[in-house]
Amino acid sequence: MSAEAAERPAPPLVNPWIVAVAVMFATFMEILDTTVVNVSLPHIAGSLSASIDESTWALTSYLVANAIVLPLTGWLANYFGRKRLLLISISGFTAASFLCGLAPTLSVLVAFRVVQGLTGGALQPLSQAVLLEAFPPRDRGKAMGFWGLGIVVAPILGPVVGGWLTDSYSWRWVFYINLPVGLASIVMTKLFVFDPPYVSRKSETIDYWGIGLLALGIGSLQILLDLGQQRDWFAASSIRVLAGLAVAGLAIFVWRELHTDHPVVDLHVFKERTYSTGVFLMTVLGFVLYGSLVLLPIMLQTLLGYPSLQAGIAMAPRGMGSFLAMPVVGMIVARVDPRKLLALGICGGALTLYWLGNLDLSAGYWDVFWPQFIQGMSLGLIFVPLTTITMDPIPKETMGNATSLFNLMRNIGGSVGIALSTTMLSRRAQGNLAVLGAHVTMYDPRARSFLEGLRSSLVARGTDVVTATRQAQAMAFGLVARQATMLASVGVFRLLAIIFVLMLPLLFIMRSPRHRRAGAPLH
Repeated sequence: MSAEAAERPAPPLVNPWIVAVAVMFATFMEILDTTVVNVSLPHIAGSLSASIDESTWALTSYLVANAIVLPLTGWLANYFGRKRLLLISISGFTAASFLCGLAPTLSVLVAFRVVQGLTGGALQPLSQAVLLEAFPPRDRGKAMGFWGLGIVVAPILGPVVGGWLTDSYSWRWVFYINLPVGLASIVMTKLFVFDPPYVSRKSETIDYWGIGLLALGIGSLQILLDLGQQRDWFAASSIRVLAGLAVAGLAIFVWRELHTDHPVVDLHVFKERTYSTGVFLMTVLGFVLYGSLVLLPIMLQTLLGYPSLQAGIAMAPRGMGSFLAMPVVGMIVARVDPRKLLALGICGGALTLYWLGNLDLSAGYWDVFWPQFIQGMSLGLIFVPLTTITMDPIPKETMGNATSLFNLMRNIGGSVGIALSTTMLSRRAQGNLAVLGAHVTMYDPRARSFLEGLRSSLVARGTDVVTATRQAQAMAFGLVARQATMLASVGVFRLLAIIFVLMLPLLFIMRSPRHRRAGAPLH
């Protein structure tokens, strides 16, 4: 700690729960925006005279800018001061949200979405670092239980809120809704959040090469993951170029950060085995969570016939389960070995994913409700202990850098999960369609009987024989395609369940937190 930091007066005492509410507003707002726009893309495309493919840049631009800023947050907080950076980020995000709502063209919208991503990227790690420092170590579980509500619930509520606002008002309200939340967060941050003595503005040398290499590597990786499935992955030269830039940029970046005197991202934190294991587990959690989040709406809307808003509501039980579990887990995590809670959560998550992997085309609402609700509770058992264990060995002075990397890897895991899940779903569905379709011919007695029944029904309604035959074949193809996609969906769910189970042995590498409530028994 520098002499200047030691001489600074201690910040005024503020109830940590007030600080928690202040930073939660900003975090929830930023994470909600990662998914709230998804269901509005067709409306945005139509309103701004763009194609659906072009409108996806409203998502990609935000995610790329967000991913670039995330790992820089610790360095930016030291350079500008944490409270100052937090206020700049919230103000910039809120202003950019308003300007996104006013955007007259898609190019203007994309430009302001980039500003949203750049200013919003720092909000998650900053708020997590502020919370971990506002609460004493023995109460960090409670803090992470509260903070985790935003991390897990916001992506689930995003499609529901976005669908309702778009259907009831306009897609522009998807952005305007951030204004009151952002203004409230600015006021509360100004009044109740203060920099601790060891966080002060530092005018050290700026590692421009490190920043440039990070932007190149992370930006190329994020664009690759967003556009890979759309462009058939490495069959497209643009994807191969992006892959080369990502690998080269990140490899050189890691080498430089390990050898420069003033790195923008301190990678030496990974020498702590508990932290590095926790970051890996969070990456896998992001992979499974976001991968399953993208599969379920496809199943509900494409296969089971749910309208977009009803599909969003049908996904709400996961958020309900997390909302109930996280505060409870936050209270007990200091009294029970958090590794046991983490193991229970992983087993519960794997069980519910396997449960979803046994659904079929006759599934009803309650068949989807219960596995999601239990999965939400399992996520509470995973997220709170995992964050508590991972951050326990990290000194407060480097907390900002550690939380930046922690959140970055969760987001990258989520992007990889979405990309691979949609790719596996598409390719498995095509394979299943070829296998199942091979049996739907006039030479198969059951298929012939089914087609003749459909044709007879259509003819009885007044359709001529030739048209009835074509319509019967089209209807049969549609049924086969639905069944092929359902089989692909449940197969991917089961694969995600296996990935969850494979996380269990890693718990033996992690150390139990040293900071436990005084007198708390070790079970």
